[in-house]
Amino acid sequence: MPVALFALALGAFGIGATEFAMMGVLPAVAADLHVSIPQAGYLITGYALGVVVGAPLLTAVSGRFARKNLLLGMMAVFTLGNFAAAAAPGYGWLMAARVLTALPHGAFFGVGSVVATGLVGRERAARGISLMFTGLTVANVVGVPAATALGNAVSWRLAFALIGGLGLLAVLGLAVLVPPDPAHVPVRLRTELRAFTRPAVLLTLAVGTFGFAGVFATYSYISPTLTTLAGVGPAGLAVALALFGLGSSAGNLVGGRLADRALRPAAHLALGLLAAVLALFALTVHNEVTALITLTAIGLASGLVIPPVQLQIIRAAEAAPTLAAASVQSGFNIANAGGAALGGALIGAGFGYTAPSLAGAALALIGLGLALVPNRVNVKNLQAHG
Repeated sequence: MPVALFALALGAFGIGATEFAMMGVLPAVAADLHVSIPQAGYLITGYALGVVVGAPLLTAVSGRFARKNLLLGMMAVFTLGNFAAAAAPGYGWLMAARVLTALPHGAFFGVGSVVATGLVGRERAARGISLMFTGLTVANVVGVPAATALGNAVSWRLAFALIGGLGLLAVLGLAVLVPPDPAHVPVRLRTELRAFTRPAVLLTLAVGTFGFAGVFATYSYISPTLTTLAGVGPAGLAVALALFGLGSSAGNLVGGRLADRALRPAAHLALGLLAAVLALFALTVHNEVTALITLTAIGLASGLVIPPVQLQIIRAAEAAPTLAAASVQSGFNIANAGGAALGGALIGAGFGYTAPSLAGAALALIGLGLALVPNRVNVKNLQAHG
């Protein structure tokens, strides 16, 4: 694989670390800024909304710029946002910095996915995408726990400053390793938007959103679920989160290989497996060992979903894939918010901690059903590449 993919993966690692590190340092941030935990929690919501808005907004104006320059510019904004967060004098400043940091999130993955496929060629396109996204999944295994430990032991500001330093390294790596665009042809916004008139694009967005809503419905409440039902202690929770991240990383890499061999069947397999293990979790969660094994399988299945969904939407969008590819990240963050809200509502209604995983299995099945729809729709590009 081209070494330039590792520069993309480093950028993805930094983005993943900055998105989820706030969850681990939230009490320290609240205490330092003299706000309540729920008020500090809006910093997570603000980031998610920044991704949802920023992905289509930045990508909409990206057609006139060379993709390498776009990647450099977006990573520079990301870096600036993290340094601004580290220096935030108050809550309002930190919220603004979090939103600024989030704006390039989706567009970076959209543009980066297109660049990654161009670096490796058509026959290895999904593996190129999966290698870039490995940076995001590894961030959950290494970056987030490290930032959380450092933020709580020393200072949450230092954690975000170091993530900003990773951003500087990513900028350097992108500048040196990613080759210039061979021949940049500006793409008009109207052309990018036209991709959303294709049924395959809309269906793929829905597939990714429903599939990951099932994951977030369960994973958002994994700590109280494991503590209450499996009797897992603090050390066990750390192991559980690491196993989920390792499973996701492995699934992402395997999913890339499967998608290169058979694109649509890889998506069907991933969503079917995801629905099965989410349903199984409701049974296995009552024992610590079986709960951890099943949680690893959930991470594996969720990782399997990413490469085929990302590659399928790039191919479905044809000549203007960047906005469509970036919109997948908006869909993932909508899934994050919606899945967490659904899981919380079920727990609050008294259905217990197994209800979110059962609801998550149902959402994954909806995603699988939508993934099967293009088989019965006359979509030329999917028939050609399926």
